[in-house]
Amino acid sequence: MEQPRIAQYLIERLVVLGVQHVFSVPGDYVLGFLHQVEQSPLRIVNTCDEQGAGFAADAYARIRGLGVACVTYCVGGLKIANPVAEAFAEKSPVVVISGAPGTKERVKNPLLHHKVREFDTQLRVFEQLTVAATALHDPRTALREIDRVLAAAARYRRPVYIELPRDMLDTPATLDHTPPEVPEPSNPETLREAVREAVDMIGAARQPVIMAGVEVHRFGLQDALLQLIERTQIPVAATMLGKSVIAEGHPLYLGVYEGAMGHEEVRAYVESSDCLILLGCFMSDINLGIFTAHLDPAYSISVTSEQAAIRYHRYDEVRLDDFIRGLTEAGIERRPPDHVPHPEAPARFVAEHNAPITIRRLFQRLNAFIDDDTVVIADPGDAMFAGLDLFIQSRTEFLAPAYYTSLGFAVPASIGVQLANPKLRPLVLVGDGAFQMTGMELSTAARFGLNPIVVVLNNGGYATERPMQDGTFNDILPWRFSRIPDVLGVGAGFDVHTEEQLDAALDTARASDTFSILDVHLDPSDTSPALQRLTATLGVRVK
Repeated sequence: MEQPRIAQYLIERLVVLGVQHVFSVPGDYVLGFLHQVEQSPLRIVNTCDEQGAGFAADAYARIRGLGVACVTYCVGGLKIANPVAEAFAEKSPVVVISGAPGTKERVKNPLLHHKVREFDTQLRVFEQLTVAATALHDPRTALREIDRVLAAAARYRRPVYIELPRDMLDTPATLDHTPPEVPEPSNPETLREAVREAVDMIGAARQPVIMAGVEVHRFGLQDALLQLIERTQIPVAATMLGKSVIAEGHPLYLGVYEGAMGHEEVRAYVESSDCLILLGCFMSDINLGIFTAHLDPAYSISVTSEQAAIRYHRYDEVRLDDFIRGLTEAGIERRPPDHVPHPEAPARFVAEHNAPITIRRLFQRLNAFIDDDTVVIADPGDAMFAGLDLFIQSRTEFLAPAYYTSLGFAVPASIGVQLANPKLRPLVLVGDGAFQMTGMELSTAARFGLNPIVVVLNNGGYATERPMQDGTFNDILPWRFSRIPDVLGVGAGFDVHTEEQLDAALDTARASDTFSILDVHLDPSDTSPALQRLTATLGVRVK
């Protein structure tokens, strides 16, 4: 049997795992690999900047299950570090492939271009940002290493790093193993005992509530969750990261739980539960309303992909999917609750003549605009906090970096989302400051025939920061966002000051085959109630 070449094996494994696109910025150390990718079934999507490639690959992974970003050594790799950190923090399986100087080029430690300190400096950086990292220096172990890190991405839904010296691309490698089976099963005895204790606790509860978190998205467990809810008749709330985990019109859906930042009736219902079943939830500060949540571990069942705890008992080797399936099959039967708080479906929006647009009215109109084919992608800030109140028609149609909260996510993420699922049209909500970081990735969207609708919340700078500590450091140069299509030679731009202009712009944008950008002018002091509550809490800490 002919020995496989390292680069070709890596490409073949990505194709088998369902990847169709590679987000990239070229550089000399990775050109040879990109040439081979170009000859493969994979499609290269070269972005304006490495950070854009990273955010696009992250969003692609959130929709499709695995994303790939390919960059050159150090100048590319270190620029993509921030999106990879976000993918790690929020459990998004991104494969970072970096070209590197060849092994023969490194003899006597020369000062090659892009090198920072040592040749393994970038590798050591990514060891801190990924769940598994490798450099393919040895053809005897290269294929095993490729499969090891790809298996880690699938098991933990976190990013991994593969460094590929450019003289190793066509090196014959030793194929002396079988790719590992993913996922690993739960320990059956431990799983059985965990499910038994959980069933007993649920059976004795007066008001059990399921809290669905981000891992239900990441591990593709929406159907399993829905089956559990409908079999047991237990109401479900979502965390901020888990928003749109089920369709928000479901009769057992409570809404987003976010501590004191959220709706009072949802908070009260969840916090009065005597059995809270947390499935795939991150207990982060933003998810918990800056720790304003009051969730008692004595009444909690908490299971993630990495650990399981019931009250104060911990269970090792219990997988989240197996636990959900075990609860579903346990025969739990409960009567539907008498009253479940429920988000209201959007009312019809009627534009008021010559009325200046406000945050409240903007999101009322967007609520009426969203349909089954819309995916909402929100940048941190009021775009995200106000967006949490949007009524999402179907599951997995709201994306936001609600834990790591890196500005600049949304526009490049729309590229990854639309390529991962062409049936969805992105509605991008982004602040003016965040847009100036990565918004020119609209150039990439235009080049690849994508048509996101981008709504820029133009309030004169970093409005999230102003209530905490204001100063000229929160100001930015005002851009004429609606003129960006003139620069790119494609797309439609709209300057929006009034409700009527917003109404007309959204209708025109929906009918367009190209991207649209709405420059929505807002009063700098106009913020959503959720953001006001958040910044008031953070402002106390800042001062």
